[in-house]
Amino acid sequence: MAKQLRVEKLQELIKQEMSKMLLKELKDPRIGFVTVTDVEMTGDLREAKIYVSVMGGEEQVKSSLEGLNSALGFVRREIGQRVRLRFTPEISFALDTSLDYGDHIQKLLLQVEGEKNVNHVDGSGEANQSHE
Repeated sequence: MAKQLRVEKLQELIKQEMSKMLLKELKDPRIGFVTVTDVEMTGDLREAKIYVSVMGGEEQVKSSLEGLNSALGFVRREIGQRVRLRFTPEISFALDTSLDYGDHIQKLLLQVEGEKNVNHVDGSGEANQSHE
């Protein structure tokens, strides 16, 4: 239990530090509007997967991930200096598509709601159409 709590605290700390690096220190022009959404670490703290969300089209997403992957050495060194651990974890980046999926679901719900309002049905099962 205590080990799991430590992992969760380190995940949150790495998420905060990575967010600061994206905001102030990573100057690669390929990296667009990137947000750190989550960090997952293994139980032995040897590996950390940083999930990022990228605003923009498919090309922007691809170039941002390339920029992040080219900065892996810098990121790992900075994390090692800022987060005091016996071993600095191996870091990898993964695209978090959950925000896009949530946006897609929201659009579908709004579309269904819009159709429901347009095709308002009264108790007889026929469309309620008022003529003015």
